[in-house]
Amino acid sequence: MNTREKIIQEIDSLSEPQLQAILESIYSLKRKSETNHSKAVQAFLVSLEERQEVYRRLAES
Repeated sequence: MNTREKIIQEIDSLSEPQLQAILESIYSLKRKSETNHSKAVQAFLVSLEERQEVYRRLAES
C-alpha cells in the first residue's frame, strides 16, 4: 500500500472536525511550500542581477 492509499484509509475513519483540521493543515503546507519556492526564486533573481556584469564579461570572452 502506498502513502496515498494509507492516507485515504486513515481519512475514511476521521470525524468531520478532524477532517476540517486535516484540510487546514494541508492548506498550510501548500502555502509554506509556495512561500519557500517564491523565496528561492527571488534569491536567484537577486543573485542574477548582482552578477549581471560578470555574466556579460564571460559571454564576451
